[in-house]
Amino acid sequence: MFESLSERLQGIFDSLGRTGKLTEKDVDTVMREVRMALLEADVALPVVKDFVKRVKERAIGAEVAKSLKPGQQVVKIVHEELIETLGESAKLNFSGSTKPHVIMLVGLQGSGKTTTAAKLAVHLRKDGRQPFMVAADTYRPAAVDQLVTLAKQINVPYHQEGVNARPADICVNGIKAAKDAGAAVVILDTAGRLQIDDDMMNELEEIKRRTSPVEILLVADSMTGQEAVNIAQGFNNRVGVTGLILTKIDGDARGGAAISMRAVTNVPIKFLGTGEKIDGFEVFYPDRLASRILGMGDVLSLIEKAEEAFDEQEALKLQKKLMENQFTLQDFLEQLQKIKKMGSFSQILGMIPGMDRVRNQINQEEAEQRMRRVEAIINSMTAEERNNPKILNANRRKRIAKGSGVEVRDVNDVLKQFRDMQQLMSQLRKGRMPNLPGFPGMR
Repeated sequence: MFESLSERLQGIFDSLGRTGKLTEKDVDTVMREVRMALLEADVALPVVKDFVKRVKERAIGAEVAKSLKPGQQVVKIVHEELIETLGESAKLNFSGSTKPHVIMLVGLQGSGKTTTAAKLAVHLRKDGRQPFMVAADTYRPAAVDQLVTLAKQINVPYHQEGVNARPADICVNGIKAAKDAGAAVVILDTAGRLQIDDDMMNELEEIKRRTSPVEILLVADSMTGQEAVNIAQGFNNRVGVTGLILTKIDGDARGGAAISMRAVTNVPIKFLGTGEKIDGFEVFYPDRLASRILGMGDVLSLIEKAEEAFDEQEALKLQKKLMENQFTLQDFLEQLQKIKKMGSFSQILGMIPGMDRVRNQINQEEAEQRMRRVEAIINSMTAEERNNPKILNANRRKRIAKGSGVEVRDVNDVLKQFRDMQQLMSQLRKGRMPNLPGFPGMR
């Protein structure tokens, strides 16, 4: 998400940076381009007009005129106003002593509510709270089964009454079950519809009235585009949305939903769904997202993802192995799997300042395919072979190639790169300046 918008804005600001002194005409030209870039990204027209107006007023004012680098100053203004439009970061509201606290998820069918319920449960558990899930979507085929399957998968207690009971009754009974189980937070997975209608809203209003949720979170598909504004307004007017969760932001969405829905509802975006897997979920930080949109990277999110994927004690052990030349193919496989947990190759590069454009020059699909191939090759080895690659004779290499669906030369290539890496570590231990070879899977 935001890649096309990011590319457009970077191109605009590149031309701006070549201008020594900005005139009002320069600002008008730039803001016209920014306006078109935002509209192409599916940002709602009223939001675009307000954003452009605010930026223009500041850009033609004294703060740019007095700047030594007016082009950079305009980028700074755009960045600040983008953060303003995206709103402030907001935590979940757990005020009040009555437990369990109730979080009600609402949204259209297909927005990813049930999967989001599971992701939110995992997030809450990491935060030290005991979550409980309630299957209140009695309309979508297999919705109850999906929630039960996910709850078992993540080992979170749940309540379900099939598809024949009334959703409001299910929610009330579910909260009672959660209280008996000692849960701290109840997540209500309510039903979605293909469109907003009175029956749907009446049902949600009844659930709200009978369960008194501390949060009503609108789960919205970021690929919805301009229609996202109407959806957000519809839910907010009827049930009073307290926060937004944007899903599928790793897809082909152009990003406008994130900017538009926040501006129209005036409620904060609280979470982003960053992938189909349960761990594809992150807290929303407007300043970080604004930096990503403008191609400035997001180092803080990258560090947080790395901290989640890599244990400090394991990292120290790995460092010791590397320096003592005990690093094996098994160790490499484990590190490769942890890197994959941090996100796609594209996502990781996008968080590194200055790498946004490099990312567009790299064949990301090919790079990820190579990493998968390396993983398959190592997985086709026995434990003894991974820990002692020297025993890999021609017959063993043929077997590994056949088992991983590659050619023998691919196996040889991985082993050669692994030896290069060991040689690199050996040179570092001896205090020599090494030649930098390619790492396995990255050539």
